[in-house]
Amino acid sequence: MTFEQVVRERAITTVFQPIVCIDTNEIVGFEALARGPIGSRWAAPAALFAEAYRLGRASELDWICRAAATRTFLEASMPDSMTLFVNVEPVSFGSVCPPDLAGAIGAAGGRRTVLEITERMVGRDPAGMLAAVESARRDSMGIALDDVGADPASLAMMPLIRPDVIKLDLSIIQGRTTLAIATVVNAVMAEAERTGAAILAEGIESERHVGVAQAMGATLGQGRFFGSPGPLEPLAAPSHPIGLLSADPPAARTPFEAAAGRRLSQATEQLLRPLSMHLEYKGLDATESTVLLACFQDRRRFGAHTRRRYAELAARGVFTAVLGRDMPPQPGPGIRGTRLDPADPLGREWAVIVLGAHFAAALLARERDHDPSSPERVFEFVVTHDRDLVIAAARPVLKRVLAPGLSAPAGTVAAVP
Repeated sequence: MTFEQVVRERAITTVFQPIVCIDTNEIVGFEALARGPIGSRWAAPAALFAEAYRLGRASELDWICRAAATRTFLEASMPDSMTLFVNVEPVSFGSVCPPDLAGAIGAAGGRRTVLEITERMVGRDPAGMLAAVESARRDSMGIALDDVGADPASLAMMPLIRPDVIKLDLSIIQGRTTLAIATVVNAVMAEAERTGAAILAEGIESERHVGVAQAMGATLGQGRFFGSPGPLEPLAAPSHPIGLLSADPPAARTPFEAAAGRRLSQATEQLLRPLSMHLEYKGLDATESTVLLACFQDRRRFGAHTRRRYAELAARGVFTAVLGRDMPPQPGPGIRGTRLDPADPLGREWAVIVLGAHFAAALLARERDHDPSSPERVFEFVVTHDRDLVIAAARPVLKRVLAPGLSAPAGTVAAVP
């Protein structure tokens, strides 16, 4: 069977691996795992998706896999309180579901479904990712952050997604507990404590792995110790279903608006510049990798000296983005640029936001109406280390940061509701 036939005939089947409550061994959910035609070169999902990406058809294949998983789960008459975990490819976010699959996808409405995403998706297209996460939550779906620990540097992205479930990579459970692993686990436990997210340990294959998972804060487990992937069988409703977080609070339009109600100070541009640079270099001093987001109003204020400084910061950080009017897509090595529309209210703001797994700080400023008698521009501002406020300020910035090769439609204010 050719790849074209697999796609055209929707020849995808699904097996399901149980997810259990570690304390009781009760099955509380299943992860859906796609399989191609048995005996063909496309039986393994890795081969399927490698070819799909090569041909530019990964989004279509992803929708086929999701529809097959949903259809099979519903046909098995699983209890309403049983949770279905479905993997999602980043390219399918923002794409339209093929019409012939829409019925299967729509039939899952109201069922407990969790979309599994990976940290790397945020770095690829943060605006698209956050929009997709918000859309999923509006549809009463949960979000699981998968493979946490496979790339420890990406822990800084975790609070921007606010996952309902954090899945510890199997290397964390099965490997030797090193300082790097301890860093990951501490960051995950801190996030779970802050938001109430559940921690799920993958790759549990022995009693020892169970003990390691519990020591790392996991209440949910997945692995061959609890069950291998296979067909679904009738089950009773779980007595303690997986809890999902409440919907995200309404997002502010800009970072400065996120600080509404905070006590503000005033300063000239000259006085604010050292404060800004101090926060930037705090990112370099931090023992953890950080996300750095900066709003410069327009490209003229992102000069050669600043560009060199941000290139150094980008080399050390997880993700570095700068925004401003006429800002090019890549204003410097490793720096993601985004052009602001002239009508965007962010064009009046100066923001520097630094966020790591534990460190958080931001300068949030807005220019006051210019006084012709004053030789300098004056800003209202707040400097904060309040982690929740820093995250709230970062989200409206990330919503504007476009994937490489994309641009906001002319005459629109990108990603502003």
